[in-house]
Amino acid sequence: MRARTVLPATVAAALLTLTGCGTSGSDAADDAGASSPSTASSPAQPPAGSEGSGSGSDGAKVPGALNFTATTVDGEPFDAKSLAGKPTVLWFWAPWCPKCKAQAAETAKVAADYQGEANVVGVAGLDTNAAMKDFVSDTATDSFPHLSDEKGEVWKRFKVTEQSRYVILDKEGTMVFEGVLPGGKGLADKVAGLTG
Repeated sequence: MRARTVLPATVAAALLTLTGCGTSGSDAADDAGASSPSTASSPAQPPAGSEGSGSGSDGAKVPGALNFTATTVDGEPFDAKSLAGKPTVLWFWAPWCPKCKAQAAETAKVAADYQGEANVVGVAGLDTNAAMKDFVSDTATDSFPHLSDEKGEVWKRFKVTEQSRYVILDKEGTMVFEGVLPGGKGLADKVAGLTG
């Protein structure tokens, strides 16, 4: 009896994930750069019991949204506490996604232009680490860190259900944008608004 309940939920979740790179009509709002109204101005929701603690690399208080660790595509440990005190762009991508590839150049440009003022971190998922490393190399986005989120832990933390999405946090860790920016268009303006 339980298998009948779990299977449809699993299939539905897989379909939601795959639609991120599709061209269905539901992408129209995302392609216009619309943010999700339910999360655009609400704080990122960390798991229960993971309140912010300690301080980041520059002494800033760590908000709960940045209280997690991961591993980069290069196998290095990554502590999100190091992002505290600066606006942060989390770019959720998948190696096989054409929309993600189209966002790569602008995302890398924003990372370079705002180095020291804002953080840009790629969060790769929905494939193997080898494919993630190839994507970083092929798109020349190795100037900023990319997390290998094969198990989807960071994706779940920020409630991201499809690739080619941005989550932007202000310096206090409050989510100010969640959505798609086709080709990365508008990302620089959003970051400039948080650093100026």
